[in-house]
Amino acid sequence: MSDGVSTRLQPVLDHLNADFDNALKRWQDFLRIPSVSTDPAYNDKAREAGQWLVDQLTEIGFTAELRDTTGHPMVVAHHPGPGDASGAPHLLYYGHYDVQPPDPVELWDSGPFDPQIVDGPRGRRMVARGAVDDKGQLMTFVEAFRAWQAVHGTLPVAVTAFFEGEEETGSPSLVPFLKANAEELQADVAVVSDTGSWDVDTPAITTQLRGMLYTEVTVTGPSHDLHSGLYGGVAPNPANALTRVLGELHDAQGRIQIPGFYDAVADPDAETLRQWHELGLDEEAVLGGIGVPASSGEQDRPFLERLWSRPTADINGIWGGYTGAGSKTVIPSQAAAKISFRLVPDQDPDAVLAGFRTFIAERLHPGCSFELHTHNGSPAIKVPTDSPYLQAARDALADVYGKTPVNIGSGGSIPVVGEFKDVLSIDTLLMGFGLDDDRMHSPNEKFELACFDNGMKAHAALLERMRTLAAQRDAAE
Repeated sequence: MSDGVSTRLQPVLDHLNADFDNALKRWQDFLRIPSVSTDPAYNDKAREAGQWLVDQLTEIGFTAELRDTTGHPMVVAHHPGPGDASGAPHLLYYGHYDVQPPDPVELWDSGPFDPQIVDGPRGRRMVARGAVDDKGQLMTFVEAFRAWQAVHGTLPVAVTAFFEGEEETGSPSLVPFLKANAEELQADVAVVSDTGSWDVDTPAITTQLRGMLYTEVTVTGPSHDLHSGLYGGVAPNPANALTRVLGELHDAQGRIQIPGFYDAVADPDAETLRQWHELGLDEEAVLGGIGVPASSGEQDRPFLERLWSRPTADINGIWGGYTGAGSKTVIPSQAAAKISFRLVPDQDPDAVLAGFRTFIAERLHPGCSFELHTHNGSPAIKVPTDSPYLQAARDALADVYGKTPVNIGSGGSIPVVGEFKDVLSIDTLLMGFGLDDDRMHSPNEKFELACFDNGMKAHAALLERMRTLAAQRDAAE
């Protein structure tokens, strides 16, 4: 639990309160830029969003630049902090300024790039594409930097800000950029706010993330589409063959049937499982929020264990043959599907891919052939829970929320965390403020203003807590 807000931090928190409406206006300006990274038609807007961040960071004392890549540009900015020899850690803050496409636009209550502040059951909320993922969360720490600079004329520690514009398209430029600029981007620890709180009143630190393997399989049968009356019952149908194979991915209890799939999967330790159980998840309420009466997956595992620490296999899309209006009786020559696997620590994406290839080959109709392609893959991440940086984050959250944060997992993937470890050899603090009902990637994406406020203040507190680490270390020695 926190030992209290310092005399240096309190005026920063007071400034954030006084400047809150201005922070909202800046956030809205950022949200109005339609920085969709997947569509080349928005390339100029993506660049505009990156430049907007450069201008904001320059205004608050950073040396900031927009760096070109083969895709969308990177934002790199440095602040020296107080410039003393205190030995306080150097922080690398990461975020992304690109957003998902707004489609289907007709399902939005207001324009996706016309940010609106509306009333909700928890108070006011911002509604816009990127409100939480990741423009709102990114702005929580930019506003924390601004407040420290306004009150004290500097930041309490040295900070590097690193923002990309391709996260929503798989970050193709990220690793090459990290490798080419590894020396410049060196820090003691990275900070990412692209995760969530447990609820609006309970802070959380995410300590493990599932990895990802994204595949596409194409099954080919006849050399061309066939009339189902002339060839039905004798010609192999790729759509039938593919759906038969995919229908056997899970057994009746929800376990995945790929050979060797669970070989490297380990259960969380007893203490972690105890903490998750004590969170008191209301499974019925969660399912009700997405409009389903029952959950899926491994039925012998609790809900949170399935969500945070068990691997998955999901069909994300499937197509083949005629899908237009009316009828057309064909046996298609090809059928295809996209299948993603969420992986857990120690699972190797390459081994899972090999197992999936064997799974298909053993079940596919002999009159068909298949091709299996990989779009991306990243291992799962487990963050050390005994580091002084994580303790500083826990104390910072307690400073703001008045309660000890909980350690949670995440069913999603944030590949940059692994890349920071592999390329820069640093761990990452995952200190996020989103909620499960924020509708990320969906129409009417939102971010609660209470969460935005808590996020700004928690990042302001984190900077101060990091400053005091050196003094605590010296006292211990």
